[in-house]
Amino acid sequence: MIFGRRMIQGMTLNMLPFSDAVSEQLPLRQLLRLSLFQVSVGMASVMLLGTLNRVMIVELGVAATIVAMMIAIPVLVAPFRAILGFRSDTYRSAIGWKRIPYLWFGSLWQFGGLAIMPMALLVLSGDQVAGPDWAGTVGAALAFLMTGLGMHMTQTAGLALAADRATEETRPQVVALLYVMFLVGMGVSAVIIGTLLRDFSALRLVQVVQGTAVVTIVLNTIALWKQEKVTPMTREERAVPRPPFRDAWRDLTAQGNVARLLVVVFIGTLAFNMQDVLLEPYGGEILGLSVSATTLLTSLWAGGALLGFGVAARGLKRGRDPFRMAGGGILAGVCAFSAVIFAAPLDSGLLFYIGAFGIGFGGGLFSVCTLTAIMAFDGSGTAGKGLALGAWGAAQATAAGVSIFVGGALRDGVNALAETGRLGAALSDPATGYSTVYHIEIALLFITLAALGPLVRSRSIHHRQTTSRGLADFPT
Repeated sequence: MIFGRRMIQGMTLNMLPFSDAVSEQLPLRQLLRLSLFQVSVGMASVMLLGTLNRVMIVELGVAATIVAMMIAIPVLVAPFRAILGFRSDTYRSAIGWKRIPYLWFGSLWQFGGLAIMPMALLVLSGDQVAGPDWAGTVGAALAFLMTGLGMHMTQTAGLALAADRATEETRPQVVALLYVMFLVGMGVSAVIIGTLLRDFSALRLVQVVQGTAVVTIVLNTIALWKQEKVTPMTREERAVPRPPFRDAWRDLTAQGNVARLLVVVFIGTLAFNMQDVLLEPYGGEILGLSVSATTLLTSLWAGGALLGFGVAARGLKRGRDPFRMAGGGILAGVCAFSAVIFAAPLDSGLLFYIGAFGIGFGGGLFSVCTLTAIMAFDGSGTAGKGLALGAWGAAQATAAGVSIFVGGALRDGVNALAETGRLGAALSDPATGYSTVYHIEIALLFITLAALGPLVRSRSIHHRQTTSRGLADFPT
């Protein structure tokens, strides 16, 4: 009877998704709780980049230029993720915490930004009876700045804490699970927030955004509860001066593999994300797809990303090289963008959908493998894991923000030239601007592949050196 019960419990645990991410250091219950910080970050991302973007332009009548400036503010904070990660590496508290204080204060910043945001947006839209005219702009900028800072601080400290607690064997599965929870946060919150704001009013906007703030602080409090051991420090230990950030950054970038990996992450993210604001307009304007048909793209992209996460977790668990698998994601992206390009001349919606799915798959595989590689970084010196993860996040988030702006600007600029006939009669087509961006993304993917090559080679050489046998290894 006892044997049968244990067998059933073991079967149930093994059948759970990402059950192989569990270890003695990080049990399943604690792992699932810790991953909730990614849900709150995904929820805030949807709020900033999707819901409020549309609400400000359509319902509140705010100029698109001002909206673009507000959305760009969280991106401007992204480069400081490296400093935030470094501070969490070297933080000394009386009870010995390093990551939890940054995870907590990041949650407070995120909560505060969302709490004041709806009022600031209403003032920005002109619903103001007293005070200076610039109050709405300053208030909205402050709200976006606080929310962006909180998101970056929470995610950097949370990933560093996960890297601290995961074992080398379970780290790939932990990374994949954290990414899945981020997508879950985005998907679920997009549906719920969109439904709640269907009947828009100023009061409903305040309720939804401030309700999101409350959910954020609740989720993050549950996530950080008892996740880091209490190891009290003496006053003398806390009085030891921290190493300067400049020295830690020098130690980090002195390792050629880490510096090159950050370059790979930046260029690869540029390549995969320039299409973010173009896929749906491309499907509607060029292929003539309906609104309901183009909304499937997000689901297809997310499904491809989830498959990429699963393939990465499975391959890395079996000992495959993360850099080689990241290269596979890049090649999948090349094929996917080629399918999107050929969908227009062939007038094939199916080919377009396959391309969107492939972009999600390639991007997901690339992101998980590069994050796993940086999480495996040995942070025993002045440059700790927090700094390495912060640098990865800074490169990824900055490239994502820049690529979205560049993609939209290139499409508009090339289409303006094509419509006036400056590119010739053969290119005077609305698809020219989109196709130019997709071709540039393919070129960037090949550049990323070239930058990634030495990482694969150096890892292979190191593996051969550590596994080869010398004469002294054989029995005499």
